Amino acid sequence: MARATSTSAPELSPQFCFNERLLRDFLRLSRSTIDDSITQNLNALFTPSREGFDPSSTAVRQTDSEAGRTIDPAACQNFKDNVLFPSWQTRSDVLNYCAGVATSPDPDDPDLVLRQTESARDRERVVNERLDPYSARFFPREARTESLANLVRNQRNVEEIIRARTWGLVTERCNGSSIGWEEALNSWRERKQR
Repeated sequence: MARATSTSAPELSPQFCFNERLLRDFLRLSRSTIDDSITQNLNALFTPSREGFDPSSTAVRQTDSEAGRTIDPAACQNFKDNVLFPSWQTRSDVLNYCAGVATSPDPDDPDLVLRQTESARDRERVVNERLDPYSARFFPREARTESLANLVRNQRNVEEIIRARTWGLVTERCNGSSIGWEEALNSWRERKQR
């Protein structure tokens, strides 16, 4: 099995962020490469050959919980430092960049003139709700920065859930750690800056 590698950062630009399909595809690919296949990635770190091969071991299905095996601490640390944390950091960087784009003015918004026209037209509208009870209901077009901000907010929530799940499996298989994923990631960032 090929070892997992951290996903590389895309070329960050406002156009990348506003292309919500591209942003979602990057996040989905990064998550599927590392987090969604965490069990396989961790199994690839285990080297049973050090213990020798026992032919009788193939007679019964072995599960990780039955075997009570843990992965070599150096292999675990190497995986976390060179694959897991860099992948998480890349996704954080992308989401932080796109959050900045979402909160910045957007002079290139292609729908800006259309939204302004609709807004002016709606202010002039005379509504008789007795004749048309639905006429008062108006859904203004959402600016693409608002749409991007909602996407980033949702993806950050997804990221929290995925990282907690992944970290639970990593600590279980790598001789557990009592610290949470946020603290472990921050510790890695500090070590990396030195």
